[in-house]
Amino acid sequence: MTLSLDPTPAGTATSARPAWRSRLHRWEGRSAPYVYIAPFFLVFGAFGLFPLIYTAWISLHRYRLGGSMSWIGLDNYIWLFTNPQFYNALWKTITIGILSTVPQLLMALGLAHLLNYKLRGRTFFRVSMIMPYATSVAAATLVFTQLFARDAGAINWLLGLVGIDSIDWRNGDWTAQIAISIIIIWRWTGYNALIYLAGMQSIPQDLYEAAAIDGASRWQQFLHVTLPGLRPTILFTIVVSTIGASQVFGEPLIFGGGQPTGGALGQYQTLGLFMYEQGWTFGQLGRAATVAWVTFAVIVVLVLINTWLARRRERAA
Repeated sequence: MTLSLDPTPAGTATSARPAWRSRLHRWEGRSAPYVYIAPFFLVFGAFGLFPLIYTAWISLHRYRLGGSMSWIGLDNYIWLFTNPQFYNALWKTITIGILSTVPQLLMALGLAHLLNYKLRGRTFFRVSMIMPYATSVAAATLVFTQLFARDAGAINWLLGLVGIDSIDWRNGDWTAQIAISIIIIWRWTGYNALIYLAGMQSIPQDLYEAAAIDGASRWQQFLHVTLPGLRPTILFTIVVSTIGASQVFGEPLIFGGGQPTGGALGQYQTLGLFMYEQGWTFGQLGRAATVAWVTFAVIVVLVLINTWLARRRERAA
């Protein structure tokens, strides 16, 4: 009989191998979700987070286009908050945002409500809703610029038919803002209407049937069934529209003939145009970065206010 001198119990080597494999499988199970989402965070870090942080760093420097950076601390922010042109651009951004966002969302809600009915050719109308959104900003703005022309514009021609004198849309204060807002409304109403339509179709039909049995009219069904069911969707469109209104740039730039001044008196200069003017007209990239960061802060504040108001209304309801 042969005695084994190996102190390791028999089967330990074979049992260690499954234990190692089980630990490997557990590690794979825990790390797999992070591996799957890692590409997004890598792309976001490279093209989103890093530019944001670097812009904040530039805003603390005097940095001219084609030159070197020199540290100046908060001087750019002091310059910005003591500059009347900044407050003018901020105010124009807010007014254009209100003039374009409120009618846009109300019209989109009404169109979505109509398209939610079983109408003939509703597929054609639904596709037509997205066509303005598919049109480029440049093409749409150029067409509306011709429509709002002072001497040969179709809008003034139509107003003349009802006895209203020609309006100098571009050089007026509120008229220029209204014209730019109409361009934005035309491009984005159909997009928001389709979002509302998708939200309406997710509302159970049983609620409408129960309301109809109780004698509710279609208007009452819209108020007490459709709108409560669309609250999350409405909040989403308000937030997205607020962000878009804060970043309006292409429409006023092309409407003004490519000049970032926003008219002779800055009557429609938005924060986007003001930032562009500082960076690419005056070559002050440090000041442009400062405007960009303040615009970002304004967007965050507006989104938080919208969210707070929406949640407060939900609690009150």
